[in-house]
Amino acid sequence: MAESTYDVVVIGAGIAGLTAALYSARLGLRTLVVSIDIGGQLNLAEVIQNFPGFKNISGFELAQLVSEQAQVYGAEFVFDEVVSIAEKEGVFEIEGKGGTYLAEAVILAMGKAPIKMGVPGEEEFRGKGVSYCVVCDAPLFKGRRVALVGWGAHAAGSVSKLLSYASYVYWVFTGNTPASEELVSQLVSTGKVELVPRSKPVEVKGDRRVKALVVRNLSTGELRELEVDGVFVEMGYAPKTEFLRGFVELNEKGEVIVDLKCRTSRPGVFAAGDVTGMPFKQAVIAAGMGACAALSAYNYLARRRGGRIIRSDWRHLKVEEEGLIGLGL
Repeated sequence: MAESTYDVVVIGAGIAGLTAALYSARLGLRTLVVSIDIGGQLNLAEVIQNFPGFKNISGFELAQLVSEQAQVYGAEFVFDEVVSIAEKEGVFEIEGKGGTYLAEAVILAMGKAPIKMGVPGEEEFRGKGVSYCVVCDAPLFKGRRVALVGWGAHAAGSVSKLLSYASYVYWVFTGNTPASEELVSQLVSTGKVELVPRSKPVEVKGDRRVKALVVRNLSTGELRELEVDGVFVEMGYAPKTEFLRGFVELNEKGEVIVDLKCRTSRPGVFAAGDVTGMPFKQAVIAAGMGACAALSAYNYLARRRGGRIIRSDWRHLKVEEEGLIGLGL
């Protein structure tokens, strides 16, 4: 194998991917994590109270702790978005927007990606005013006017969080009401929230950063330009697995089908967490699946190389304190 070929490439750095990387690296496998961020959906959780070992911890903090722990054991990280994957002569070629990564085994742990508005300017201004995470980015818009696109109780909670920072919030949604009357009344009563019902985003405008969101009224067809500094998109999440179609078996929801050992339909490719058909989308379950996927990947490589397979990871490795270095995020 070429020196640039990793034993395992983990795609995604939510709790499933980070745990997979931790286990894989501890087992002595050269491990690379490819992800657009650290934490994924975990960053949306302001407080987690049901992850073993922690009475209260934020999703962001939990992700940082596990990423640091994985790095201690040698896991490498690169920030990139994977767009395709292929198998050639027993090696997997993972194509990202920023480079190509080679591996003998792959663990899919992308979780679910935010559903996008799909309008001009959205990609151009992503990270420049367009955000998919209120918990992460609301503090950046203190005293600013923003728009939130979404509906339901989760969107209402996001509007509530924005009110702690933003001076004014336009709440854009396609129906007649975005959430329960009680929730909506509480938010509107602040005088800082304007409902924009039966409206659909059509364009994000700006220069170097967002300056406005253009919406179309679905009843009248009228266009309205909302002058805002930020656009928060809270339209839900879906598995971003189109690039895997035909490569591994997916279910009707686009989720990766796995067995009890987190093996996919393609030998050498494993999957864990919310990207799979596991119906219980919980952090602790995703973490467990990440560990399972890493152990299965180790055994897959051991069989290929004529080594000893394992069923657990009970090794005690000496770790120098100075090795506890974060990712500098």
